[in-house]
Formats: sequence, structure tokens, C-alpha cells
Amino acid sequence: MPVVVVATITPVPGEHEAVREALLGVVPLVHAEDGCELYALHETDDRLVMIEQWASQAALDAHSRGAALAGLAPSLAGRLAGPADVVVLTALPGGDPVKGRVVR
Repeated sequence: MPVVVVATITPVPGEHEAVREALLGVVPLVHAEDGCELYALHETDDRLVMIEQWASQAALDAHSRGAALAGLAPSLAGRLAGPADVVVLTALPGGDPVKGRVVR
């Protein structure tokens, strides 16, 4: 069963652009990971939000231990207000079966 994740990243003031560019730099690497079905970055004025979908919990676990995230850590050092707020979600589909869920 697919796993949906929402990760909210809050840069310290003045570092939003650098954090955005660092995150965008790993997107192609993550897209190539086994089990990645969706890895899409979004933003507001003060935070970035990664919306993810993984084919399984095992795929998400491998991503969490993978080279892309390990390589990202030095680029984010000192640029974040705190650790990312990572939430693994359980779908509660309602209404239209296509529009009522993220899972494809």
C-alpha cells in the first residue's frame, strides 16, 4: 500500500532561497529511487513543504537512509529553524474516489 508523507521545512530568516535550491537539487536523485511515486516541493513565504508518495513503507525507509538525504544534510546545516516536521499520513478517501485522495 502506498505511503504518503508531508515534510515541512522551515528555513531561518534569510536562508529560504538557499534551502529551496538545496532541496530542488536532490529532487531528481529522489525521483530515481526505487519506490518513489511522488516527490514534489511546494513553498510559502516562510516554509517549504515536500509532498511525497512511496510505493511502500520499505521504500520510504530506504529513502530515509539513502544517499540523497545524506548528501543534503551539509547544505542545510545552520539554515533551518529546527528539524523538518515529517508526518506520515493515512488516507481517508471520501467523495469522488479520484479527487478524494492523493494516492494514485
